[in-house]
Order: sequence, then structure tokens, then C-alpha cells
Amino acid sequence: MFTGIVEARGTVEELEPKGTVTRVVIATDLPVEELPLGASIAVDGVCLTVIDRSRGRFAADLGPETLALTTLNALGVGARVHLERALKLGDALGGHLVSGHVDGVGRIVARREIGEALELGIAAPPEVVPTLVVKGSVTVDGVSLTINAVEREVFSVTLIPHTLAVTGLGEKAAGAPVNLEGDQIAKHVDRIIAARLGAANDRDEKKTASPLAPPAPTRPPGLTLETLRKHGFAR
Repeated sequence: MFTGIVEARGTVEELEPKGTVTRVVIATDLPVEELPLGASIAVDGVCLTVIDRSRGRFAADLGPETLALTTLNALGVGARVHLERALKLGDALGGHLVSGHVDGVGRIVARREIGEALELGIAAPPEVVPTLVVKGSVTVDGVSLTINAVEREVFSVTLIPHTLAVTGLGEKAAGAPVNLEGDQIAKHVDRIIAARLGAANDRDEKKTASPLAPPAPTRPPGLTLETLRKHGFAR
């Protein structure tokens, strides 16, 4: 687990394709030589396994799913990335609970300067949208941020001067892709409610269906206020 508080920025030194896997070597000021082999480290919000390390650098393998579902497939030598070592029990939880398992790739669609701060508008893919809650948390390229507003698939976040200084989010132009991870609690709540509504919907269909009719496919209804009231989730 991670917190979404970036510890440092690293620089990609090497990229070596090995069949369906790509090995990446990243230089960093973090004391990665102290990490045990097999330790987890988040790179732009993606949980990777340390397979080799020495003073000032470490190596990790990018598997097929990581290459297919995150922005790490576009890394090049010299690229700068956000780094965070795994959370230890007892460490301060400065951001929010982050798994390092990216839910989808979003895209920056707007930039607006607000004094010394910067507001970003980000379009999220469908799998991330249900986890977006105003004043809730979201992870963008490994950075824990608070959601200011949500309008359909686009949400906004504000980067304060400190975030602009220690991360590279402020350097990204409109159109740039970013790794997104939705809030853990929001994901579990969405899944539980969808499953319960789906089960309730199945029961309702079985009560009214003809015994000679084929069973209807299971599909959770949309999460509207009406359906929440119908099944006891709201008043």
C-alpha cells in the first residue's frame, strides 16, 4: 500500500525489452539500496517490484498488463517519474490509501492558473467515473489529490505550489495521459451496491417472468436515486 505522497522524482536510465516484459532502470536520490529484493515501489502510481538495486538506482520489470493498461508503456530514456516507497505500519497516512493498481488512463483536458496554484480538468475513463466524489480522493500519476468538482466524466483538482514543486503534474500539457486510481472505499461501495441491486433486480424479474420464458441476463440497473430508494439504500 501507498499514500499518494510522492517522495521523489526519478529518471529513467535504461529500457530493455525482454519478450513481453520490459525492464526499466530508474535513477533516484532515495536510498533504494536499503530496499529488500521483491519490495514494492510506486512509479507514476503503478506498483512495481524491485528486482535489482544499488546505490542511486533500481530495476523493475513492466509486465504485459502494466504495458497495456498504464502510461508506463510510453516511457523513454530520460523520462521523469514520481516515486513512492511502500507504506510501513505506523507510518503517517498523509494522503489516502493507495494500492498502486491503476484503474484506467485519463487525459488532461484543461489547465487554469489560480494565483500560484494550478487547476487541472481531467477526463476519466468509464471504469473510474463511479469512484469520483466531490471532496473525495483520487490518485493522478501516483499523487493523492482532492476532487473539487465532477461533471460527467471530467473532474477537477487543484495543484498547490508545493505539489507543483515536488511533482511533474504542472508540466503536463492539455492532452497528456495520466494514470488514475479511484478511492479504495468508493470502489468497494460501488461494487457492493451494484451487486446488491443486481441480486434484487434478479429476484424481481423471477417473480414476474413466465415459467416458460428463458432467464433474463443479469445486469445491475443504473444507480439512480429511485433505484436506491426502491431497494432500501436511501429514503
